[in-house]
Amino acid sequence: MLTTLHTAYTDTRADDLAWALGREPLPALAVLDLELAGAKLQLRLLGASHQVLLEEEQGTCSETVACMPGSRTPLPLGVSERLGAWEYEFAARVETLSEGSFAGRAQELLALVADHPNSLAGTFPGDPHAFTAMMAQRRGRQVLWRTWHAYPQEGRLVVTRTRVGVAARGAEVACCPEQVLL
Repeated sequence: MLTTLHTAYTDTRADDLAWALGREPLPALAVLDLELAGAKLQLRLLGASHQVLLEEEQGTCSETVACMPGSRTPLPLGVSERLGAWEYEFAARVETLSEGSFAGRAQELLALVADHPNSLAGTFPGDPHAFTAMMAQRRGRQVLWRTWHAYPQEGRLVVTRTRVGVAARGAEVACCPEQVLL
């Protein structure tokens, strides 16, 4: 689902993003509720940020990547934690692109998520390449999601990937189709 977010673009620097687990739901500009084989997942757009709420028989999980005043937890490159019966894995990277490359990458990602049934993307007024996008899926006993936070004024794209669930020994798990990883 692609929507236009009717708000000022406030999170304007990739370096201002912070990561947190376990936060209460924050006010959202757009929400997508999903049911993925017994897992209730809520994708939430918070300005140029995101929050994912997961509820399943084994428990709950709340992931927030946002500009959080007073937060001392910057966006990590990777996190692996035990959450009760679950394993939680998070990874982030920042892509720095030229203006032309950024525009092409933005169009590619927005086209990918626009019609995907398990995705939510929001664009901001004033710049067609300012957006936040999220895509989720269920694979076996794991729930996976990817997010993209676009900062066109910096030419930076923050990409995150998360996996929550019972670990599959020896199995390599990717969240979304290969073309998403371009």
